[in-house]
Amino acid sequence: MSKILELINISDTIKRRKKESAIKVAYMDLLQRILLLVIIGYLILTQIFLIVRESGNEMFPAIKDGDLIIVFRLQREFEKNDIVSYKVKGVRHTGRILARETDIVTIDDSGTLLVNGTAQVGETFYPTYARGGIEYPYRVPEDSVFVLGDYRTQTVDSRDLGPISTDAVEGKVITILRRRGL
Repeated sequence: MSKILELINISDTIKRRKKESAIKVAYMDLLQRILLLVIIGYLILTQIFLIVRESGNEMFPAIKDGDLIIVFRLQREFEKNDIVSYKVKGVRHTGRILARETDIVTIDDSGTLLVNGTAQVGETFYPTYARGGIEYPYRVPEDSVFVLGDYRTQTVDSRDLGPISTDAVEGKVITILRRRGL
């Protein structure tokens, strides 16, 4: 009889250990899946997309201070009027591409802005005045873009920084998430 009880105890111990082992395997599998999701999320948010909190009003009223912007980093062909994020001297800026390589930009004393002889009108409410450093008419060099912020009187852009290398452009803004009290 004691042998039977001993065998039952051994059998119960084996079953309990198998169950504990199965639970450990399930936890390890769950941990591996979570780790994989974290790695994939990190790669997506650092290599494919970039999430930036806008500081300042360079693109006011299109993008306001505190808004979150999502930048698509894989697009390397930029068109006029694309809103882009770019870094110059370690400082991140946001602006609208006004002219691409070989385009001619002219800004006169009255605030008139011309690209290839055509007046630029549209989404900005502020006049565009020339600043030091660039003589107009100005031809945008190869592999560069001419970027202006929409809040023309309060922004640092190509009028101050010169042409922006396409390598310095981090990507195109694809979404704006309004702060709404964030």
